[in-house]
Amino acid sequence: MADYRIGVVGIPGKWSTEVLADAVEAATGYRLVIDMDSVSLDLERRRLLFGDSDLCRLDALIVKKISARYSPNTLDRLELLRVAEAAGVRVFSRAENMLRLIDRLSCTVTLRNAGIPMPATRVTENIAAAVSAVQAFGSAVFKPLYSTKARGMCVIDAGDDVAQIEHAIGTFHADNPMMYIQQKLDLPGRDLGMVFLGGEYLGSYARVSGDEAWNTTIHSGGRYAPHEPDDSVIDLARRAQVPFGMDFTTVDVAETRDGPIVFEVSAFGGFRGAKEGIGIDAAQLYTQYVLNELKD
Repeated sequence: MADYRIGVVGIPGKWSTEVLADAVEAATGYRLVIDMDSVSLDLERRRLLFGDSDLCRLDALIVKKISARYSPNTLDRLELLRVAEAAGVRVFSRAENMLRLIDRLSCTVTLRNAGIPMPATRVTENIAAAVSAVQAFGSAVFKPLYSTKARGMCVIDAGDDVAQIEHAIGTFHADNPMMYIQQKLDLPGRDLGMVFLGGEYLGSYARVSGDEAWNTTIHSGGRYAPHEPDDSVIDLARRAQVPFGMDFTTVDVAETRDGPIVFEVSAFGGFRGAKEGIGIDAAQLYTQYVLNELKD
């Protein structure tokens, strides 16, 4: 066994967190699952405390999940990990890199600045501008800036009268002052999760939508299936993840009639999709990757 003390940041009891902790324990003999809501920062003594453990004394931290749901508070939790990094702890992926992926707007701006094709998108705090976006798109998906698995998203159609559109937008706007509005595309009932480890492509799985759902998330009744994209799609996903410098990530891609587009790059990547969709043991591969990085 490797003589390393590696903590796993995640949600105790959740499958992906526990299988990663299992893989780390099998490789090192050490197991520590860290729930960030129980972590305290002592800046005076430069300690990051979880129970009796000072995370600043570990060799590495692997972040599988920073919180059950994304919110601005998630960014604060990542800031705490920067203290561990400053103390010499290797954090996978680096906290600064994950910070740019938690906020959907930050991720989108980075992708578009890199020339990555995405659905037509408008971002505004103005309800009149949002109404214009819906009318221009025909059908629009309104997305919270902080969310996963399509939580909090809604579809607003231009077929409704203006009063109905304004009411639906106003309801969304009440919880989301900065509105992220994306054209709803005619997709083939699936999108892809394309898995990368250390920038290297591992494989792809499809998320196939349920009968009634407009999105493909497992949370909404979707299922995983194997998929073999062509080289141009793989190349697009590879280019999409490069600006973020992630150690492990999944790029969400859809194949449209006008060519492939990217929805987002994940801050943490999908272990279950990799396992059920393409038979990849991402936890074991990620653990070995971390061990190799620590040896170098």
